[in-house]
Amino acid sequence: MHHSDDTFDDTFSFAPCFSGAPGFRMHYVDEGAPHSDVVLCLHGEPTWGYLFRHLITALKDSCRVVVPDHMGFGKSETPGDRTYWLQDHIDNLERFVLALDLKQITLVMHDFGGPVGMGLAARHPDRIRRIVSINGPTPFGQASLGDALAANAQTSPWFQWILKAHADGRLAGVLGELGFNMLSTLKLNGFENHAVIRESWLRAYAGRFRAPEDCLGAIGWAEGVASGAHRFESPDGAARGAMGRKPALAIWGEADRTLAAQHFLPLFSELFPQAPIHRLAGAGHYSLEDAPDVIAGLVTRFLQTA
Repeated sequence: MHHSDDTFDDTFSFAPCFSGAPGFRMHYVDEGAPHSDVVLCLHGEPTWGYLFRHLITALKDSCRVVVPDHMGFGKSETPGDRTYWLQDHIDNLERFVLALDLKQITLVMHDFGGPVGMGLAARHPDRIRRIVSINGPTPFGQASLGDALAANAQTSPWFQWILKAHADGRLAGVLGELGFNMLSTLKLNGFENHAVIRESWLRAYAGRFRAPEDCLGAIGWAEGVASGAHRFESPDGAARGAMGRKPALAIWGEADRTLAAQHFLPLFSELFPQAPIHRLAGAGHYSLEDAPDVIAGLVTRFLQTA
């Protein structure tokens, strides 16, 4: 994992915080007003809280912004004796949220942070105030979920590679070298803003993956996709009814090569039929890197009005 006080040339100068509640040393950022509503930002594969650095800065004067790194990512620990399936990440997040007693939460979810955050919402809908999906799926018991996942996997270069590499026995070997091949992995998923690439930026994303044992989180997520080990949380009727009444916002980079808008925005609208959707032309899967200012403006206005 990253050294806890590395700021990556002052691009991530937030004080590191740690919690042992999930059963490992989980790193998180906790910025802004302690008594205000909580904005809980959840990253996915293979990133960490660094993805939200611009959003933290934009929101911290008006909100409390909490940004944990999932097990095996960022500045969090990578236990060698744990599994890294979706249900493990939901369990970890639940323990973290309960330990900090976070309430009135606005979930801001990217990539697999979507199903992790929605898993938390299924278990604790009373703690959730708003939903923001940024190129992040929002599975919540929709009947169309299986079809959406299957149709997306047919066209996604990332999922096609995962399935073939897993079948060939190459997946762990390739993803065990993320310290070397991080940039090609981001590009495969959809990353357009090449101007942002500097030594400190690349170190922020690739540096924690120095050896194969540092890559267990990224390997585990991909292996869970290939093997079908991930288990989506199933909300009960009361949770689904409560969630459908909450304010929601979707922001989607249309150049996402991994999670296609045509498959996942209908999933969002099925749960939140009145919620606004903003499609970002030219922004990829990592839209928070490709269009950080636009996204910060959209989220800020949503928090002010919803």
